[in-house]
Amino acid sequence: MASPMIPPAAAADFLARAGWQDAHILPLAGDASFRRYFRVVADDRCAVLMDAPPPHEDPRPFVAMSRWLEQAGLVAPRILADDLEHGLLLLDDLGDARMRETLDADPSAEADLYATAIDVLVHLHRHSPMKGLPPHGLAEWLTELDLFLDWYAPAVGLDGLDREGWRSAWTAVLEPVANDGLGPVTVLRDYHAENVMLVEGRSGVERFGLLDFQDALAGHPAYDVVSILEDARRDVSPDIERQMIDRYVAETGSDTRFERAYWALAAQRNTRILGVFCRLWKRDGKANYKQFQPRMWGLLERDLAQPGLEPVRAWFDRQVPAAKRSAIWQGELA
Repeated sequence: MASPMIPPAAAADFLARAGWQDAHILPLAGDASFRRYFRVVADDRCAVLMDAPPPHEDPRPFVAMSRWLEQAGLVAPRILADDLEHGLLLLDDLGDARMRETLDADPSAEADLYATAIDVLVHLHRHSPMKGLPPHGLAEWLTELDLFLDWYAPAVGLDGLDREGWRSAWTAVLEPVANDGLGPVTVLRDYHAENVMLVEGRSGVERFGLLDFQDALAGHPAYDVVSILEDARRDVSPDIERQMIDRYVAETGSDTRFERAYWALAAQRNTRILGVFCRLWKRDGKANYKQFQPRMWGLLERDLAQPGLEPVRAWFDRQVPAAKRSAIWQGELA
């Protein structure tokens, strides 16, 4: 069940110790996880309070990655104070200009903002991953894909799916990607338009303030390119997607291996998300995630049509009828 946007009991004492006594605490945003965010206002100062309640959440990875990103020349919220025992962080306030709402208000900015989004990844991928990041490779990709079988399938009434064929098909598609020699790089994992702030007075890659990177891993450079261009929450035009793939390839000197990896990991990621959104609905009571499933199917169907995806496409054709794909989310499960 989604947590109500009420400040945690330890917040007032934490803020007082940090020099923000008598500050107003205002709801800011919830999250797909247990994390919640509040804006803290005291006179002419603003900050953001992150509530990452243990044992469900551990803010330490966020703290470490925030500092590493800053050292790498990118913008992430600075840690102003912390109470790790209670899962509380006081962060720099990067403002209200989020990439998603900026694009909603001005669609003509799409090419410019997505170009910067790709430039951020180019910059990030020129740095070796932060030491100690867990791997994100073939074993992890295959494990993540089981979310489709474990959560999506029962949610739509799919029984008796061919699990052995599932693993075999995905291995045939993803094993060449895992062994293509590209990477590893730092993979933010949730790099999309709702996790990017446009920081006033900055330019270049510092124009983008990064959020929600605590689950970063060391993996393939195509993964975050997919994350920003095949966004679960907003449509990105195919023309922009093509331009941005080409931009990344040109800036990094990549070859055809990157394009193969892009479509394979797009299919993997979108299949995983179909399962994740069902889990958020069924387990966590977050039914609003159902609204994104038709978009996820649209993206996945396009991914599966690409060269190199034939084994997985054949599995879906055999096992998942059209009535259990996008159509069911526009009908009985809407």
